[in-house]
Amino acid sequence: MTAPAIELKGISKAFGPVQANKDISISVMPGTIHGIIGENGAGKSTLMSILYGFYKADKGDIFISGRKTDIPDSQAAIAAGIGMVFQHFKLVENFTVLENIILGAEDGWSLSTSLTKARKSLVDLAAEYELNVDPDALIEEIGVGMQQRVEILKALYRQAEILILDEPTGVLTPAEADQLFRILGRLREEGKTIILITHKLREIMEITDTVSVMRRGEMTATVKTAQTNPEQLAELMVGRKVLLRVDKDPATPGDVVLDIQNLRVVDEQGVERLKGINLQVRAGEVVGIAGVAGNGQSELLEVLGGYADGSGTVSVNGAPIDLTGKLSDGKSRRKRGIAHVPEDRQREGLIMDYMAWENTAFGYHDEPAYASGILMNNAAIKQDTIEKMERFDVRPPDPKLAAKNFSGGNQQKIVLAREIERNPDLLLIGQPTRGVDIGAIEFIHQQIVALRDQGKAILLVSVELEEILALSDRVAVMFDGHIMGERLPDETDEKELGLLMAGVGA
Repeated sequence: MTAPAIELKGISKAFGPVQANKDISISVMPGTIHGIIGENGAGKSTLMSILYGFYKADKGDIFISGRKTDIPDSQAAIAAGIGMVFQHFKLVENFTVLENIILGAEDGWSLSTSLTKARKSLVDLAAEYELNVDPDALIEEIGVGMQQRVEILKALYRQAEILILDEPTGVLTPAEADQLFRILGRLREEGKTIILITHKLREIMEITDTVSVMRRGEMTATVKTAQTNPEQLAELMVGRKVLLRVDKDPATPGDVVLDIQNLRVVDEQGVERLKGINLQVRAGEVVGIAGVAGNGQSELLEVLGGYADGSGTVSVNGAPIDLTGKLSDGKSRRKRGIAHVPEDRQREGLIMDYMAWENTAFGYHDEPAYASGILMNNAAIKQDTIEKMERFDVRPPDPKLAAKNFSGGNQQKIVLAREIERNPDLLLIGQPTRGVDIGAIEFIHQQIVALRDQGKAILLVSVELEEILALSDRVAVMFDGHIMGERLPDETDEKELGLLMAGVGA
C-alpha cells in the first residue's frame, strides 16, 4: 500500500497551562487536497507550525512518505519537501518576483547564476502549473492574486511535494479564488499533496478530497468530503447545531440617515483614495460595501468615523458633519449618533493590555452613567461590563481579564457590545467576522440584523462576499476609490460582483 505523504502520530503541544494540541493523529494521502477546519483556538495553526518546524512538539512523531522525520526548524521542513503559503505573504515588496523566488535559496557565490537558473525554472513551473507571472515585476506593483502565485512558485522552486495553505482566499476576488482552485487541482493531478486551512465551508466542499475537524486542541473527525455536508462539519467544529444562513425578514427602509455626496480622500502621500463617492444609507437597512481590500473601503470608514479628513459633503439625519479635521474626530461622531466597529479590532478597537471593563468604556467614559463628578465611576463600568458580557456571550465572562487574553471572536464581541449598546442611529462596521469562528459568526450576524430591525442604519464593509450577500439589503461595489455600481442581493451573484470588484462592468 502507498504510504501517507504525511502522518502525524500522538502530537501534543502545550504553552504553559494551555494544551494547544492533545494527542493528535492524522494521515494525509499523497496526491490529495486535505482540508483542516476548526474554531479559533482549536489548534490548527499550532499543528501546522509543528509540521513546518516553527514549534517543536512536546511528544509525538512526524512521518513523511512513511519515514520518521525530525523537523526542528523550517529549513528542515523545506528539506523534507514541505512548503507553506501563509495567510500574510512573506514577500519583499521592493524586490522582483525572481529575486523573491531565490531569496534564501541562492546557489553558490554568484547571484547572476542563481537568477539565470531560477528564471528557467520559473518558466518551466509556470507552464506546468498555469502559474504565469512576470519574473521581472516588482512585488509592490502586482496584485494579491499574483503575489499568492509567487508564494506557491517559491515553494515549488524549493521542490516542495507537500504544500500547506493558510486561509488562501482571504484577499482574493471570486475570480482569483477560482483560478487558485484550478491551480491547486493541477498540482493535485501532478501528484502534489496539499493541506488547506480555511474557515469557508463552501471551499472545503468544493476543492478538498478529505477534511479533518479540530475542536479544543483535539481531532474530532476525519471524513471524506463527498460523504459530508456543511451543516455536519459546522456541528463537528462547534459541538452544536449552527445556523449557516442569515435568518432575516425583508428590510423596511425609512428616512435617509447617511447621505454621502462627492466624497474625496487624499492620503499623506498625496494619493487620492476616494474619488467622488456618492452613497445613501436609510434607517432600517444594511448597505454592504464589497471589494478587494485596498480599494478605498478602509478610507471610507475612516473618514466617516472621524479618523481621516476628506472633502465633499456627508450628512447624518440631514445635518452635515465636519470633514476638515477641526471637528472631525471620533468623539464628535459619537455625539452625532454614529458608532464604529473598526476593521482591525486589535489596533483600532481595543487596547490589548487593558482589561475588558476598561475597553468597554473607551470613547464613552465621560457619559453620566460612567461618571462620578470629575472622576469615572469604575464600579458602575465594571457592573455594566458584566451585563454586556452576559448579553453578548463573551467567554470567559471576566471583566478584569486583559483584552489580549480573549480569543478573536470574544474580542470582537467586546467591541460590538460597546458600540451597539449605545443605541446609535448609524453603525459603521468593518470586517465584522474577520478571524472569527463559525459559532461567533452566527451570533454577530444576529446582532447586526437585530439592530437593523430596530430601525438603525448600517454601513457594512466586508471582504467576504458570502457575508455581504447574506446580510445586505443593498450592495455597493468599490474599485480603485470608485463605486462601480449598486445591486440588490436577490438580483446578483458572486460572479457579477466579482467582475465589478475587478473593475469590469458597471
